[in-house]
Parts: sequence; C-alpha cells; structure tokens
Amino acid sequence: MEYVSYDEFKKMDMRVGTIRAVEPVEGTDKLLKCQIDFGEFEAVELSAAVTSDESAEASTEIVAEAPALVPKLRQIVSGIREFFPEYEKLVGKQVLYIVNLEPRMIRGVESRGMLMAVDGKDGKPVFLSPEVEVNAGSHVR
Repeated sequence: MEYVSYDEFKKMDMRVGTIRAVEPVEGTDKLLKCQIDFGEFEAVELSAAVTSDESAEASTEIVAEAPALVPKLRQIVSGIREFFPEYEKLVGKQVLYIVNLEPRMIRGVESRGMLMAVDGKDGKPVFLSPEVEVNAGSHVR
C-alpha cells in the first residue's frame, strides 16, 4: 500500500452531487454521461423582444433584462452503464464525487470529475451516498 500525506489528502475536493441528467455516450456500451448538480449557479443574460407599432411597420427591439441564476451542471463520464440498464432511474440520486481532477477526454467527451463507488458483493458498483438527502455540493469533512 502506498501512503499519502494528510496534506495530499486534503487537496482532494470530494462533494456530494445530485444527478440531474444521464445519457449513454454514443458508440460505447459502458459509458454514461451524467450532468451533476453541485449547488453552483451561473448568471445567464436573458433578453426579451419588445415589439412597437409606432410606424406603419412594426419594429422589434431586444431589451436586456437582469441576469438570471441557473444551476451550473458539471459533466462527468462514468463506466457504469452495463450495471444500470435503466440508467434513467439514476436521475435525482445523490452520489459522492471527486471534483478537482484535471478534466479528461473519454471517447471524445469531456469528464470533469470522478464518481466514487465500491465493489458490491455481486461485483456491481455501490455508490457512496449520504444516509439522508443533503445540499448538492456538500463537502466531505
């Protein structure tokens, strides 16, 4: 067994994420592309079209509105499809992830983290999940 120092361990950013969407990676049998909510938000500019009828021709003007906050999802690819043929049922599940790994391209799809699981007695992965629902993005401490 290779040991790591406590300082090295502290560098790992492990958080609970809520799976918001899942789809297979095209051309593979094992990979699922998941969109994970870690409780982060991003501002998105919304605009609205306003039509005025001051002349013979109606004109349309784009009016900027205040930015809206929308969930910022992180894409993570995992090799678990063979164990979850009904992968759609994973949506809403809270699972532990490492989120500060360098992004990696897997079969042409970017993955920005790693799912944490252990081998079950039957060989099927068992997710590391909180006993009760927690806030998306909760850190391991």
